[in-house]
Amino acid sequence: MSAIRFEEVTKQFSGMPRTAVDGCSFDVDEGALVVLLGPSGCGKTTLLKMVNRLYEPTGGRILFDGSNIQDFKITTLRKQIGYVIQQVGLFPHMTVAQNVAVVPKLLGWSREQTDPRIDELLTMIKLPPEEYRDRYPSQLSGGQQQRVGLARALAGDPKVMLMDEPFGAIDAITRTSLQDEMLRLQRKLRKTILFVTHDVEEALRMADKIVVMDKGHIVQYDTPFNILTQPVSRFVHDLVGADDMVRQLSLVRVETAMVPIPDDYRRNGEPTIGCQDNLRAALSLLLRTDTPALTVLNEHDAVGILTLDHIRSSAIGKEQV
Repeated sequence: MSAIRFEEVTKQFSGMPRTAVDGCSFDVDEGALVVLLGPSGCGKTTLLKMVNRLYEPTGGRILFDGSNIQDFKITTLRKQIGYVIQQVGLFPHMTVAQNVAVVPKLLGWSREQTDPRIDELLTMIKLPPEEYRDRYPSQLSGGQQQRVGLARALAGDPKVMLMDEPFGAIDAITRTSLQDEMLRLQRKLRKTILFVTHDVEEALRMADKIVVMDKGHIVQYDTPFNILTQPVSRFVHDLVGADDMVRQLSLVRVETAMVPIPDDYRRNGEPTIGCQDNLRAALSLLLRTDTPALTVLNEHDAVGILTLDHIRSSAIGKEQV
């Protein structure tokens, strides 16, 4: 089921010679993390901001849970959509707890509802409430502030999350840690997330699917594995660094490349790998054990199969670009 659907969405800013977003159509499945990727000025942030109507489309339409977003009151729409930006935007005069409580307060939650939610979220983002509840943003590191911004966006339990370069202003080590945290939370919460970045490694690592954009157009919409191994054009090939296949495979999760378990599947002693492990580790295991396939596990349950032939044929396919 599509949580968000874009139908020929266009945005033309007044006085600008080029259309910022031009006829974009794609679906975002419920519970998927979809990354909008492309160079600066390609239209990815403009497309994101039309979902919560910070910008209004000049053509086409966006459906949210099957309904045109233009049919919602803006306040009603935004209460159902979490929003995380690079600058965090915490209120400096409010404590961490007060910042997280902003949306529940707007939604009319009682204190009895709000307080446990604050503690739950702070625990979830690994900021113990007894230690961080009463701190102010100025007393937090940049990474901690970003975590509080994420908790605030999740506080009202929104159906959709919009994330605009959320880790862009963070140092590389903290950024990797926040990416890990985001993936851990996503495995638990399964929110529908639109995530903007210009960082290719971040996109390959985070996404279930990637929308590659250039000059307002969607160039390719596919899984990280398929975009890396089967880019549709030289532009996509160069953008994702498809020539450096081994390094890039270390960023792509196994679950984005596996084949679903067939109905008649029976395990037969094949080596196993976790769905969150990377494809470089999977390829190494396939070669080391000289086996044609791995069984992919989600904790203890078999959820997919990954074959050496699949990786090999996909890698051969990219040479045709």
